[in-house]
Amino acid sequence: MVGAAVGKKVLDAGWFAARSTEVDFTGVELTTTHPPHSDQAPWLKAVVPGTVLATLVKNKLVPDPFYGLENESILDIADSGREYYTFWFFTTFECKLSTNQHVDLNFRAINYSAEVYLNGHKEVLPKGMFRRHSIDITHILNPDGENLLAVLVYPPDHPGRIPPEGGQGGDHEIGKDVAAQYVEGWDWMAPIRDRNTGIWDEVSLSITGPVKIVDPHLVSSFFDNYKRAYLNTTVELVNKSDSVAECSLTIQVGTELEGDVYLVVHLQTQQLSIPAGSSVQYTLPELFFYKPNLWWPNGMGKQSLYDVEITVNVENHGESDSWSQHFGFRKIESYIDSNTGGRLFKVNGKPIFIRGGNWILSDGLLRLSKKRYETDIKFHADMNFNMMRCWGGGLAERPDFYHYCDIYGLLVWQEFWITGDCDGRGDPVSNPNGPLDHDLFLLCARDTVKLLRNHPSLALWVGGNEQVPPEDINTALKKDLQLHPYFETSMDCEHSLKDICRILKDPSQYLDGTRIYVQGSLWDGFANGKGDFTDGPYEIQNPENFFKDDFYNYGFNPEVGSVGMPVAATIRATMPREGWQIPVFKKLPDGYVEEVANSTWVYHKYIPYSKPGSVHDQILLYGTPKDLDDFCLKAQLANYIQYRALLEGWTSRMWTKYTGVLIWKTQNPWTGLRGQFYDHLLEQTAGFYGCRCAAEPIHVQLNLSTYFIEVVNTTSEELSNVAIEVSVWDLEGACPYYEVFESLTMPSKRTLSTFEMKYPKSQNPSPVYFLLLKLYKMSD
Repeated sequence: MVGAAVGKKVLDAGWFAARSTEVDFTGVELTTTHPPHSDQAPWLKAVVPGTVLATLVKNKLVPDPFYGLENESILDIADSGREYYTFWFFTTFECKLSTNQHVDLNFRAINYSAEVYLNGHKEVLPKGMFRRHSIDITHILNPDGENLLAVLVYPPDHPGRIPPEGGQGGDHEIGKDVAAQYVEGWDWMAPIRDRNTGIWDEVSLSITGPVKIVDPHLVSSFFDNYKRAYLNTTVELVNKSDSVAECSLTIQVGTELEGDVYLVVHLQTQQLSIPAGSSVQYTLPELFFYKPNLWWPNGMGKQSLYDVEITVNVENHGESDSWSQHFGFRKIESYIDSNTGGRLFKVNGKPIFIRGGNWILSDGLLRLSKKRYETDIKFHADMNFNMMRCWGGGLAERPDFYHYCDIYGLLVWQEFWITGDCDGRGDPVSNPNGPLDHDLFLLCARDTVKLLRNHPSLALWVGGNEQVPPEDINTALKKDLQLHPYFETSMDCEHSLKDICRILKDPSQYLDGTRIYVQGSLWDGFANGKGDFTDGPYEIQNPENFFKDDFYNYGFNPEVGSVGMPVAATIRATMPREGWQIPVFKKLPDGYVEEVANSTWVYHKYIPYSKPGSVHDQILLYGTPKDLDDFCLKAQLANYIQYRALLEGWTSRMWTKYTGVLIWKTQNPWTGLRGQFYDHLLEQTAGFYGCRCAAEPIHVQLNLSTYFIEVVNTTSEELSNVAIEVSVWDLEGACPYYEVFESLTMPSKRTLSTFEMKYPKSQNPSPVYFLLLKLYKMSD
């Protein structure tokens, strides 16, 4: 009999779903005598991976919660009860095994717990949104190969209630569970009514022979100034059979060269025996590479990746299992800079000035896809960003997210599921001891580390957002994620090679060992380093403020935010006509301007273009808007200037005052109206282009506080014999100021202040001028 092919089969099609209270059959009956049909009420075509609410939206049983005020018409779980959003998911699949083959049913994540029924057999998936589940179903499969699968998914235990005044994380009850916390709503997000209940990540079958490969760990080390590199590999091997398995374990490393040529760099095979029914950790002999192609972050070099494939063959059986992963040779170091007090990062021995953004997630209903991930991450690379922070109230991001960060060179700051708002602060203080089940939190954290640790883009682990985990969790994470001494500094000594292998030989000591763990987003070199809530501000600024010495006093700001109005076409596509009304501008007695927005904009978290306490509104600078198109067009001018000035202001003091900045935030997981460089429909705002300009590797800018022209060189090469051309233009096309400065030298990784610009002054100045700066290489 011919069995199934060894490998993974993804189960992402043909799913049905139904509310549990509307199904009259048990899980045993659904998977034996009474399987449902797609045209049979109450069953619906389901979104898997996805959530209950995503399925209801797809079937038009509830309105689009991201359109206008429609979310208010959807029943919230706090009012319906958890049973209302407890759903059955059902599918069928074909799988017939041959002798000594085995198959596992895998759920990469569910929210929040589930009962699994396969061909009448029941298994329980325990609680936790961020943990993998694997069930050996070898002896449950039907002999004819046709299999029936039903999954009863339960919502989080503490879905919470949304207070009338809203707030960060609602009533904070969701913080008692190990789950995403944004679902109760935030000042940038409406609440998610089902709290993301569902099979929200990949479901698959893993078909193997007697021996299965589990969670390989890849670690690179360098010597002789990165001329020599070693790849250290450990792997867990599980013998599922009842006899000793004589195995050959092979690792192959290859890479694609130009012209579609594939080069196998290493091919190594080891022989080993695995006792019956046992699991062993095995460390392969290290592989040597001379002058490997290195992986660099965006803007520092190429994102060179090698293909690592591990295969185990069993005597008298053949290939039993295989595993593959893109791998990048790179070393990340991080420490608190003595000059600025900010956390400084080095990649492959070279400092990198961090300019990036805070990331929530692609979609609030967890309709995640590879296509969407690639678009999202390419947008960040196109803005010349080099880091994305996965905020603690969101997700442990998925392998697909990390894959594209590897491809496009985005370093990732990954937080665990703690936020100050839901865990440890507030009035009254909410969940001061964090989630109720600390062991569950640590189980999910350790499983997440194993899932993601081989990605070169992953730069650091962080305990939580604006809060540290409870003491026992924090202590355990510090131990699990302790950094091997080799990765703390620029060690380059031969004897450390054997020492590095300890990371792999003792996984209990080094769950990762190659990246730092920081206990919270405001600690240890971020913000003031002490957790005293010194990130922000989050509203629009006068552009010159970003250049002032007293604007922000600490070396690395993990969150500074502003506006993010999309284009008019997006407003029309996501709101009814009453949501097209532009704000009313009111002049207050003290001279300040107040914007009064319509209720739909307020619900979508619109943030005004006037700064509290300022007489200026950044939209009114260009005249009073006439209609929606005019307002959104003027908003784009403000977006461009705001975000360009923000990044230029930080880069102006690169290394002298700052080591990095992360903008809050780069995108919205719904149709929000603040803090974004592209909207939920993937239409870019002008802020996208302001960042793209300001963060280019070689950039010329005007310091809006001193009016000195500055040149930013974040590359590793000094620029010599450079000229700068400065011209100022008014709206009539006249050029009242023009000057050229020649024979300049721009040091590597420096911001150089060159000369003061004498901007045009007159008795009747124009309110708007255009400044054109050109930097070019002079002929030798």
